[in-house]
Amino acid sequence: MRVTAAAATDVGLVREGNEDSYLTEGPLFAVADGMGGHRGGEVASQLAVETLEKLFKQGAGELPDQVQEANRVVFERSVLDRKVAGMGTTLTAALVEGDRVRLAHVGDSRAYLLRDGTLRLLTEDHTLVHRMVSEGEISKEEAETHPQRSVLTRALGVDTVVDVDDDSLQVRPGDRLLLCTDGLTSMVSEDEIEDVLRTVPDPQEAAQRLVRVANEAGGVDNTTVVILDFSDDAAAGRPDGQATPSREAIAPAPVGRPAQSRRLPTRKLLLWVGIENCRAVLSAEIRPLPVELGRIVVLPKNRKQLFV
Repeated sequence: MRVTAAAATDVGLVREGNEDSYLTEGPLFAVADGMGGHRGGEVASQLAVETLEKLFKQGAGELPDQVQEANRVVFERSVLDRKVAGMGTTLTAALVEGDRVRLAHVGDSRAYLLRDGTLRLLTEDHTLVHRMVSEGEISKEEAETHPQRSVLTRALGVDTVVDVDDDSLQVRPGDRLLLCTDGLTSMVSEDEIEDVLRTVPDPQEAAQRLVRVANEAGGVDNTTVVILDFSDDAAAGRPDGQATPSREAIAPAPVGRPAQSRRLPTRKLLLWVGIENCRAVLSAEIRPLPVELGRIVVLPKNRKQLFV
């Protein structure tokens, strides 16, 4: 199986810096969305993907084990370095093994599969609103605009151990796999994502288009996408499952918008609160905050962490 990979990332129109990181070292691919202020978020996501890549090249354990070790590395750095205390990151990784793809996932970045023109979500968001949808408290449509939609229930680096979702799927020629941070999915509907993936054949152009659409919709967050196209015409001399060289693309600002408007100052705040009833406190204290400017992580041991 031949894999053609492409990637695009952009800071967006509001954030001061890009806290996303990605990995396109076939057959391993990943996206990560850091949190904890500009410095902490950038360090967390980069440390996670670098650790993942290092462990994979060393052949140290399976993919979920490598993600678990990345969690430990990010957590220890957060504890030892006061400059990045409290940082964390999402991580969604895909390992291509012939005609199968193994997925490891923590947080609210996502993996999608486009097959025969239809887009299918492969991962589950580790968020409070997703849990509320699953329990029938709110609808999927209400979740899309819910004031607590940035509340995470799981992330790398916030505790010594993290639960890692582990799954696999069989791919076939013509399939297209998308890994993305929530800078895309919070701004662009799944129908729009499907339309771009279905109608733009070149993976690099499709990746850039998705980032551009997110910015045109407001670009309130960093956006990163990785696209993998699968075909059966294996490249000569290239190991099965090995990706063709990928390219990074920075999406340009929308036409007519001054470039300097892409760097607006952001507020940074770290707040620890002990809680007895997580949802009650979130409803009472967090609802007024502009959640698109920050990130909340619900931690184990009755704690929560707020990053703005």
